[in-house]
Amino acid sequence: MKIAIVGTGFVADYYMTTLANHPALALAGAWDRDTARLEAFRTFHDVPAYPNLDTLLADPAVQIVVNLTTPESHYEITSRALAAGKHVYCEKPLAMELAQAEALVAQAEAAGLTLATAPANGLSDAHRLVEDALRSGRIGAPRLVYAAMEDGPVFRDTWSRWRSRSGAPWPGLHEFEIGCTLEHAGYALSWLVTLFGPVESLTAFSAVTFPDKGPGTGQIVMAPDFSVGCLHFRSGVVARLTNGLAAPRDRSLQIFADRGSLTVRDLWDNRSVVHIEASGAPRPLLGRILTRAEAKFGRALPWKPAPGRKLPYPAQPMSKALPSYPSQIDFMRGVADQAEAIERGEAPRFSGTLALHITELALALNNARDLAQPYRPRSSF
Repeated sequence: MKIAIVGTGFVADYYMTTLANHPALALAGAWDRDTARLEAFRTFHDVPAYPNLDTLLADPAVQIVVNLTTPESHYEITSRALAAGKHVYCEKPLAMELAQAEALVAQAEAAGLTLATAPANGLSDAHRLVEDALRSGRIGAPRLVYAAMEDGPVFRDTWSRWRSRSGAPWPGLHEFEIGCTLEHAGYALSWLVTLFGPVESLTAFSAVTFPDKGPGTGQIVMAPDFSVGCLHFRSGVVARLTNGLAAPRDRSLQIFADRGSLTVRDLWDNRSVVHIEASGAPRPLLGRILTRAEAKFGRALPWKPAPGRKLPYPAQPMSKALPSYPSQIDFMRGVADQAEAIERGEAPRFSGTLALHITELALALNNARDLAQPYRPRSSF
């Protein structure tokens, strides 16, 4: 299936890195409003470039437009692509306002098109492993979940020198304007809603905790760089989700159930280490030794292994091309899933009302300062 990329910034190289994993997809070309950036991308990846957006949208060979533009451009570009009769895969969030996201979903449905959203880590091998473990009932019914999307003190790093494979700068100033919640919450929410269903209510808090993020940042309006939300799912599960740019890097997920727990080390890792612990089961030797050492010396140790034992993965038929740490996600997997669903005449997993629900939750977390609490989502799936 022919796809076209709109937006050739930093994240576009992640999609190009993982395109090789999906031979059923073919890239017809790319376009960016920044002609220098487009030329660098075209040259590095040896791909065709469209002279303008209208030409791209008029290309009858293109079936899916992959919208990798900046978040504030998502609504306009996606709407234009849908109006041109194209299916759309959009980076997160679908739009910067809920009403716009709702309009896009309605527009796609009215046109008989699919509108799917990132992130693709909700389709990862790790997600499937956890999903299968929960479905098997090994640890009973989930009750409580802790999810973290802490990216570390990025603003204190040398982010101004970061470049993608084709030379695109990491858009640090823009990331601070959009905020870590809209940029990152979807990585956890994609897991949470597919494992536990729709959210009934959300109680959240967000704030700008570090208004000074270093040289060159004094003139921009900062979005919240910290948010925390407690989500109550209709299934009865309760989850806590934190997003931030100051605490040490932590992208883990912990699920506590009636008869044990599951721990996912890194939601950005396609095949993250996953530990399972059944209540009453013998603890691994290292964990027992460290617990005894704490009791003997009368102090907590700074590090202890995740509780339980590693869940084994099925054999992988072929090695995957993935971006380097820390973004070891098969970014193009979401587009491939959408293409396969279109071929079958079905809805992709992360499309329509599910995509809208994830977007609404991320917006509610980010905008918690301005919303009555608890917030009750008007979307569902």
